Amino acid sequence: MTVNRRGGLFVISAPSGCGKTTLSDRLSPSFGIVRSVSFTTRPMRQGELNGKDYHFVSKEYFKKLIQKKEMLEWACVFGNYYGTPKRFVATHIKKGKDVLLVIDVQGAMQIKKSGYDSVLIFLLPPSISALRERLVKRSQDSRGEVMERIKKSRLEMSYVKEYDYVLVNDEIKNALYKIGSIITAERCKVR
Repeated sequence: MTVNRRGGLFVISAPSGCGKTTLSDRLSPSFGIVRSVSFTTRPMRQGELNGKDYHFVSKEYFKKLIQKKEMLEWACVFGNYYGTPKRFVATHIKKGKDVLLVIDVQGAMQIKKSGYDSVLIFLLPPSISALRERLVKRSQDSRGEVMERIKKSRLEMSYVKEYDYVLVNDEIKNALYKIGSIITAERCKVR
């Protein structure tokens, strides 16, 4: 007996430096999950590719997408806009594909309030000092920006109770296993 299943929407949120991008990059191929590529107005970082990491666009273009209601969710973070294209998500879910969004707390709360059937997963760092160390080690931010991200992470972590699942990313392999278990369990649910 075959069961035709509609795709699911999985959302991963975490403070900057918790490893959400690393984990999602490894999840996508091994679990056959399609990762949505967000639009952003922030500048491209070294090593990033347009269309793979983000769709890098101007603020004017992004605001037009908002006006046309083409964003499933969007937020302004540290002065830059980030958002998920609505059409991409809807198309893949209708085809029976699971879609993964790697978005911040603001976006996840918009998804939750929208009534869209979704599974929200929050990644925590092992500790604030470990998070600070990770942010410094990746060398993408100034000392002031690292402190600002730590401050913001405390606010983001206060939303944990709004999520369906929470896990500590103390080791990539461990966290990957746990997220994989969540995806597998959700795929087996009788809705």
